[in-house]
Amino acid sequence: MDAKHTGHMSRFMAVFAIGFLLFPLLAVVPVSFTSKRYLSMPEGHWSLRHYAALFSSSDWMSSIVQSVLVAVCASVIATVLAVTFSVGVWYVRSRIATAMVALVLVPMVIPPVISAMVLYFMETKLGSWMPSAGYDTLPGVVIAHIVVITPYCVVTMLVALSPLDRRIELAARNLGAGLAQTTFMVVLPNLKLAIASTFFLGLALSWEEISVTLFVTSVNVNTVPRHIWTDLRDNISPGVAAISVLLLALTTAVLLGRMAVQHLAARRQTTH
Repeated sequence: MDAKHTGHMSRFMAVFAIGFLLFPLLAVVPVSFTSKRYLSMPEGHWSLRHYAALFSSSDWMSSIVQSVLVAVCASVIATVLAVTFSVGVWYVRSRIATAMVALVLVPMVIPPVISAMVLYFMETKLGSWMPSAGYDTLPGVVIAHIVVITPYCVVTMLVALSPLDRRIELAARNLGAGLAQTTFMVVLPNLKLAIASTFFLGLALSWEEISVTLFVTSVNVNTVPRHIWTDLRDNISPGVAAISVLLLALTTAVLLGRMAVQHLAARRQTTH
């Protein structure tokens, strides 16, 4: 088999695998357009009643606003932490830095339930000292999401920093630039697209986080994934399918934006 046929077969297998994985997710799309009051496939008549009910519901709107606030705040702070840590490791490059990277990545390998339990006890303890940032508060949820998504942001930044030529730092230092000037005027400008990609990744991870959110919230904070979880337990309505379709579309848009940023970064590296 020549290289051309091998390429066609590889693409076919890739498309087949993607379709196989996405088909269960796409099945929820027609369900969201049913005209009935319960989950079912539309039978001849497609309706937007559940989307209209979704946007006219104060509970769902409150959940969407809370999810947006938590996701934006958590992703911004996680991106800042990831950039600061990764650039520091890039500067040092020692055994201690390697150990620090391994320590930062620990939350990625710990089971989500264990992380959720630990964060629950941390939030309740923090609430006794600072009630406005403890259990079942928006700042408390933001803190929990930061802990969860920061390791993934760190991985993204470390990958972006790995091909960066260290000679640009040496050249800046030889020209008299200090550490701050080298960082903000030389290193970070070469990482603009990587930083944007890190932010998009953190936004998607925080927006869809549910396991930790269930442990650190109760009544006051009700994000969209938590609201879906509650509805699935108490009352399975097509409104859940409607919000699921919107979540799927939003997540796809964020991931496509991240891919576009990575593509632009790759093209920029090849042109330079």
